[in-house]
This record gives sequence, structure tokens and C-alpha cells, in this order.
Amino acid sequence: MKHYYNNRAEDYTYLQVEYNAPLLDYLIKNVKMSRNKIKDTLQGRGIKINGKTVTQFDYPLTKGMKLAISKSKRNDVFKSRWVKIVYEDQYLIVVEKMPGILSMAAGHSSLNVKTVLDDYFFRTRQKARAHVVHRLDRDTSGLMVYAKDMETEQILEHNWHDIVFDRRYVAVVSGRMEENEGTVANWLKDNKAYITYSSPVDNGGKYAVTHFHTLDRSERHSLVEYRLETGRKNQIRVHSADMGHPVCGDSKYGNGDDPIHRLCLHAYMLCFYHPVTRQPMEFSTPIPVAFRKVFK
Repeated sequence: MKHYYNNRAEDYTYLQVEYNAPLLDYLIKNVKMSRNKIKDTLQGRGIKINGKTVTQFDYPLTKGMKLAISKSKRNDVFKSRWVKIVYEDQYLIVVEKMPGILSMAAGHSSLNVKTVLDDYFFRTRQKARAHVVHRLDRDTSGLMVYAKDMETEQILEHNWHDIVFDRRYVAVVSGRMEENEGTVANWLKDNKAYITYSSPVDNGGKYAVTHFHTLDRSERHSLVEYRLETGRKNQIRVHSADMGHPVCGDSKYGNGDDPIHRLCLHAYMLCFYHPVTRQPMEFSTPIPVAFRKVFK
């Protein structure tokens, strides 16, 4: 007997894998579709395994995996120059945000990821809304997770520091880094002009800890990986400036160094325990090509 685990998106048939087998073989035996129709659906990006689109016909299925098979021929329903879907299941969606778009609305007509995702959920007939759990600055690119229902959002929001076990950013910073690795720790607080400033002693702000590792250097710039122990507003940008190596393209905390005409900060790794299944989820994106080109 097939186990249907979710029926939110009416354009998909959902079933749970009952035994180990290559994907195509399993579908031929368990789905009422011709071999050619199954192949067309695969090529048309219409098959998802545990929420992730798969096109490989011999993908190894294991018992317990969740399959979603599209009933429609048009499966690339999500096209956006601003947002790329990295992973999706019935509870949450992980995306890669491009620079230049807000995480959520601010004002009446602002371009933001939440609105893009809500539109996608509407078009795919999902009874879901994008709930903001954390944010990236408009000009920072990289990985973000949004909850698809209020219950999941509450779990993520209230248990964020226990759920997220690794968050890393990569940045092009101004100048040649002296140290290969180290840690910056101090207190961060906003002034009345909403500028975040740091203090080596408690200033009534929030304690912030950033670990850094230098990946590459030239005479004028360095490529640095940052691992956040705390997630404070503007933490990396302020801590980079504290080190005397501000993030390039940073109009607020930088020194005017702007080699690629954008804020050179990218959230490239996000690892967390799934808020519902508790499975470890690990996502990473390549370091932006434009960042690499600065060092060629």
C-alpha cells in the first residue's frame, strides 16, 4: 500500500518509497505511467525526492524516501533572477538570494524574497506562506530558510541557536589579512542613527563572536571565511571593519574599496536540524565567481 504523506500541491502525486531500487525501475513498477511519460517527466524536472528535484533516471532510492511526481508537463514553474530554490519540502524552503533584494517587505512596493515565494506557492497551489525566520541585508547574497507554515516558523524562531549548527559567510575584504585565522568578540549596539558600533566592554548591547579564516590573499584584497557563533545585526561587517579590513563595497562600514561594485558578502553555508524531522540538513553554494576573479 502506498503512503501519501502530503497533498498540498494538487499538481503532484506523493508516495513513500517502500524498498531500495533505482528511480526509473521503481517508478515503472509503482506509478501508473508509461516508461516514456516517466522519462519525459524526469527530463522536465517533474520528479522530486525528499523535496529536491532529480533528473537522474538511475538515482538510488532507499526505503523511506518521499517521492513527488508531477501530473503537469510544465514543471519549471519557478523562474526568478532574484531567488533560486535550493531545497523544498512540506515544512520549509531553502533559497539562494541574489544581491539587491530584501529578505522581507519594507514599505509598500519593495522587491523582496517573501513576496516572490508567496507568489510561487500561490501559482503551484500550495496552501503555504513564506514565514521569515532570519534575514540577510539587501546587498548580501546567499542561503536563507523560510518556514511554510506558522508552526514550523515558531519552532525555528524559538530554537534557532539549537537548530542551526553551522553558518558561514565568505567575503572579499580590503587589504592583505595579516592572520590566517582568529576570533573577534565584543559588544554590538546601534546608535540613534542605526549605525552599529562595537565596544570591548559591555555597552548595553549584545555580545557577538565571529571566527575567521583567510582563504586567499593578494596585495590589495583578502578572501575570508566567517563562521558565526552569534548572529547579530551587521556582525560580520562591523567585525571586519574592527580588524582594519572592511568588507569591500560596504557603503556603511567600508573604506570606499569597491572592486566588483557590490557588497562582497555571501552566506555560503547553512546547516541545521530539520525543525520537524530533526534530520541534519546541510547546504552550501559556491563562492561567487566575481569574488574569485578579484584574486586572478
